[in-house]
Amino acid sequence: MSFAEQLSRLQAFLDADDLHEEALDYVATHGYLSALSICPDQVPEREWIDALFSEPPHYRSDAEREEIESTLLALKAHIARQLASDEDPELPCDLDLGEDPDDSDLRGWCIGFMEGVFLREETWFESAEEEVSELLLPIMVGSGLFDEQPEFAEIARDRNLVDEMVEQIPELLTALFLLCNAPEEKPALLKPRHH
Repeated sequence: MSFAEQLSRLQAFLDADDLHEEALDYVATHGYLSALSICPDQVPEREWIDALFSEPPHYRSDAEREEIESTLLALKAHIARQLASDEDPELPCDLDLGEDPDDSDLRGWCIGFMEGVFLREETWFESAEEEVSELLLPIMVGSGLFDEQPEFAEIARDRNLVDEMVEQIPELLTALFLLCNAPEEKPALLKPRHH
């Protein structure tokens, strides 16, 4: 089966209605796997797969479980390769929150990404808190998860600003990947050392 066929089967599985309501759909899963691919700390497979589904899905068979899980691993590896290449990674959705952000695929992608960050939140921020926070800001804004906070509510009211921010997401992913995964001897410019 080709990778494209595997992905369409994975998408059908993740977008089906019989998964737990907290489970991530396909687009959110892509965001989640993007975050896991960037995270400086390798999250064990079992842990992130279980977290993705919230509770174990009702697989029709062991073979289906293996197929879904191996496709998730393959998609994560594919995303990691994209992030490590010189190309901006491709998102499986438009870079646009549309008229109703809560219904947009991009919002789902951003929420999935933040779910991936939350799995190892302290690791994300331990080495370069300021830069990471800055690079994550458009994804945080896109996710709508922080709209209760005054500074986020203020950004959310400015639709043009939000549109500009979310359009930068692919290049920000590359910057985050480099920041979190470049070898230790980073140029001083990239990583101020706090002693």
